[in-house]
Amino acid sequence: MPADVIVLGAGGHARVVIDGLRRAGFSVAGVCAPELKPGQPGPLGVTVLGNDDALARMDKHSHLLANGIGSVGDVTIRRTVFERMTADGWRFATLIHPAATVGDQCNLAEGTQIMAGAVLQCGVHVGRNTIVNSSASIDHDCRIGDHVHVAPGAVLSGNVSVGARSHLGTGAIVIHGISIGDDVLVGAGAVVSRAVASGTHVTAGARY
Repeated sequence: MPADVIVLGAGGHARVVIDGLRRAGFSVAGVCAPELKPGQPGPLGVTVLGNDDALARMDKHSHLLANGIGSVGDVTIRRTVFERMTADGWRFATLIHPAATVGDQCNLAEGTQIMAGAVLQCGVHVGRNTIVNSSASIDHDCRIGDHVHVAPGAVLSGNVSVGARSHLGTGAIVIHGISIGDDVLVGAGAVVSRAVASGTHVTAGARY
């Protein structure tokens, strides 16, 4: 494991990522956040390095990045940053909070973030730059695409598939075997019991 991680962003999600990285045994070298003054203490006391230009002074071989940019229904900024940095040769840390449970034969792609209290049962695949947030539950053999956000408390029964760039809101429930397409927004508390086509917006609290 490289010694140091640089976190991109300084908002609420960045704070959670910093805390999770530390608890997982990573050393956090600093944060890049253009809105903060370089050299000053940033979130949770981590040093502010400056904006993305500061990365030009850092060694890509001895540092990893962590995506501290959150995603509330729209993953565009988070995805764009990840793709731009990986194209520039950076690698992203895969974060598994020590209070999460990850079962056997799970496959977590680069930049995945599994937060405190999340449960992934055996055979789950999670794509690049995807967040499985606090206390979300993903049962056996689910396949979650790239740049997805499974929000706190969401529940996916077994054999569910979720396409790229989709967002499953807080407390949403997806029934066994359901397929959810790309760029889908499932609102908080919705119950999904049939396939959801790409680009669909499922209203919060709906029974779909």
